[in-house]
Amino acid sequence: MTNRDQGPGTDAELWAIGDQAAFAQLFERHAEAVWNHAYRLTASWSLAEDLTSLTFLTAWRKRAELNLVRDSARPWLYAVAGALARTEFRRVTRLRALLSKLPFDLTHSDHAEGVAEQVDTDRGASRVLAAVDRLPRAEQEAVRLCLLGEVSTADAAAVLGIAEVTVRSRLSRARARLRELLPEETS
Repeated sequence: MTNRDQGPGTDAELWAIGDQAAFAQLFERHAEAVWNHAYRLTASWSLAEDLTSLTFLTAWRKRAELNLVRDSARPWLYAVAGALARTEFRRVTRLRALLSKLPFDLTHSDHAEGVAEQVDTDRGASRVLAAVDRLPRAEQEAVRLCLLGEVSTADAAAVLGIAEVTVRSRLSRARARLRELLPEETS
């Protein structure tokens, strides 16, 4: 074995030392090459980074039970990176197959999008209700019953004790006023 004060030594010698400093030297020697190999296998920068990390984590864990046959650790590191890449591809393939079997209606949209839509809807509803409150009382009653409560004009007329034509007239005037009060909602 080479004394670390004399220089780095071969990969096999560093591997045999097995401490953090020796392993750090192995990492510095081969990390870029392992990343390049992983990138060639995956065509993904982030996945190549993950595979490089996992490759060196595997090497660190196996350092005590494995002896390098050659002076370079690179072939073994490439083999580990390749095995990890194949495992990742199998995982992704299984996941895609599983997702393709799910009924479409069981998948959910992003929760944040739903919250944002609900907030926008609530704000819009608040503006509409505030505008309805600014209408004359007779028009407010017609709007609340027919437009907001989805009651028919005939039933609203019966509840209010007025003719159905009067309810329609009030709704027509209310819609015109609401268009003026809420121009952005009606465009």
